Amino acid sequence: GFAYLVILAFMFSIVKREPGRDFWQAIRWNWPKHWSNFLLAGMVLSFALQGIAHVLPMPKELPMDRFFRTPGEAWALSLFGVTFAPLLEELFFRGFFYPVLARRFGIGIAVVVTAASFGLIHAPQLGRAWGPVLVIFIVGLALTIARALTKSVAASLIMHVAYNATLSALLFIGTDGFRHLERLSQ
Repeated sequence: GFAYLVILAFMFSIVKREPGRDFWQAIRWNWPKHWSNFLLAGMVLSFALQGIAHVLPMPKELPMDRFFRTPGEAWALSLFGVTFAPLLEELFFRGFFYPVLARRFGIGIAVVVTAASFGLIHAPQLGRAWGPVLVIFIVGLALTIARALTKSVAASLIMHVAYNATLSALLFIGTDGFRHLERLSQ
């Protein structure tokens, strides 16, 4: 959590080096007219990738599973996963990193490198197992393509929140309100 705040402060300081420059304009925070389409796209992405994950080799236990030992931890991680994590990840990856790459290398390379970086930053919590990292890479591709097509970080944020919220809702339902977390290891 603290690292996210440090990165956010760094991004603000870079943008503010140019006097009078607005941070939100600089990162392309343009609220999409049809925002509900991005909400739906994030939900569909979540279900589609859950289907793909069932045919990929997935480890029985992942390092991030240690955050789901108690209902309180599950609630905390779910809330973080649908609020601060998507906001700060989108600001950095799609608002800050992607545009630099796009200007330097072109949109196609920027999309792939941004998605790969997004996957790599999640790799440690996924035990560096290629199946789950591939799923996160695909999430990164979808989010970065949305950002590239709409020129809006807000669009990719809505998708990211919807993706994570759908996963959290499925976990909530599957564990009877986070009361039976032992079901996650079955």
